[in-house]
Amino acid sequence: MIKSKFFRAGVCSIAMALALVGCASEPTSNGEATDETGQGVEAEGGGDLVVAVLSDATSLDPHTSSDVPSGNVQSNIYQTLVKYNTDMELEPLLAEEWTPVEEDVWEFKLREDVYFHDGSEFNAEVVKANVERILDETTASPRAILFEIVEEINVVDDHTIQFKTEQPFAPLPAHMAHYASSMISKEVIDGDNEAVENGEQPGTYVNENPIGTGFFKFDNWQPGDHLVLDNFEDYWGENAKVDKVTFRVVPEDLTRIAELETGSAHIIDPVQPSDLSRVENMAGTEAYVRNAASITYLGFNMEKEPFDNKLVRQAIAMTLDKEAMLNGILDGTGEAAIGPINDTNFGFSEEVDAIERDVEGAKELLAEAGYENGFNTTIWTNDNRERIDIAELTQASLAEIGIDVDIQVVEWGAYLDATTAGEHDMFILGLSLGTGDADYPMHMLFHSDSVGSGNRVFMQDEAFDQMLYEARIEQDEDTRLQMYVEATNYLNEESPMAFLYHPSHIMGVGEGVEGFWSDASGVYQLQDVTIQKK
Repeated sequence: MIKSKFFRAGVCSIAMALALVGCASEPTSNGEATDETGQGVEAEGGGDLVVAVLSDATSLDPHTSSDVPSGNVQSNIYQTLVKYNTDMELEPLLAEEWTPVEEDVWEFKLREDVYFHDGSEFNAEVVKANVERILDETTASPRAILFEIVEEINVVDDHTIQFKTEQPFAPLPAHMAHYASSMISKEVIDGDNEAVENGEQPGTYVNENPIGTGFFKFDNWQPGDHLVLDNFEDYWGENAKVDKVTFRVVPEDLTRIAELETGSAHIIDPVQPSDLSRVENMAGTEAYVRNAASITYLGFNMEKEPFDNKLVRQAIAMTLDKEAMLNGILDGTGEAAIGPINDTNFGFSEEVDAIERDVEGAKELLAEAGYENGFNTTIWTNDNRERIDIAELTQASLAEIGIDVDIQVVEWGAYLDATTAGEHDMFILGLSLGTGDADYPMHMLFHSDSVGSGNRVFMQDEAFDQMLYEARIEQDEDTRLQMYVEATNYLNEESPMAFLYHPSHIMGVGEGVEGFWSDASGVYQLQDVTIQKK
């Protein structure tokens, strides 16, 4: 029984390197796989890989969705220009190379002979159409912030494209690695545009025709039950090893574990920290654990009383017991958050003015705000046992300062819709920090342009927006780092949310499954997965 472990390596240009060690089977020098005893195992091609997941995808359109369950499916259908490897270093994917040809111009050289699942060709015009779609206000993409600094998109030739930015912008290649920048067939984009003109919502046509360049292609989807992808045999690169992947929705934590134990599922996600030891001790299974480029937070609706008062928000943030969350609920996994990012992202520093737990100080702040006797409110969470446990612990903590909390558990899709619409008081949610740079998560969570999408706290602060703009265009790395320290201090002062913890990704991997890994955002990497037998 071997538990996958992680360690931190040196700093790369935009992120702290991350690597995984201790897999149960490693390739030998001649490429033959061996098990932990050194015995040879036969790596079988084919088969139906079953992944049992807590939450279903909400959409198959990467440009109009913003949740990881959707991204996990999308990233196997579509591809981006560049990608991260296991060490969070950028590597070529649909682009072979990228160069800053001028201070404010990035040039990407694209692969040739790449075709979409519908047979259409991938080229520079396709890239232009995709980025323009993300930026189009009609699309209302929650990920438009990734490219809003792009001023012009110029097709140099069939396989060369240039992006001119308003100011020099070093993180652009990293933004091109985020699955939200996935390339969709231009014919599908044209179809979606036509559907929008006929009154359909943006993304409806894409969701029904998810055509990418990936190693899997869409087969069928029964929402709330399962989604199936087939091996795309005409894939431009090395084919996936399994015949198909079935994402099966299994909301109950213990049912997912039982399916892993019986072999009904090959991979399960998530494994709750309290169930980690059970998976570790089951015969023939592994716990896959890695540190995460992710933040879990308690958000406040700043447009509703009393959360429009920062003293109230500060008081709540000062009351929460993060150590109890880490030790009592996460079983020692994860790490306490002092801001929105951790050391997987450029912009992190321990030299920030973190909020410390101080119950008496919180009571004083509440009294100063006019709520000496507390108030009644609600916390929303989705149907995730870890988040429900966090909500209950928060409920108990806030009772110490007179705040009476009712917990409401909402199904995942409805939860996203309702928090986007601002129907909540407080809510528990997370964000994957998928670009390796503070620019993305800070824009996504707090910028005025993101209100109603990633910005579910409804923060609209011109001064902070300006801080983010100045940080994103600063070219000196040391100066830029200090600007993000100041931005984090500003957030801790304003407290639009309470930063709880950076979780570990914990998944279960069944016997005979090899080649699986997850990136730091928790997105599954399935191309090289095989189902083996001895």
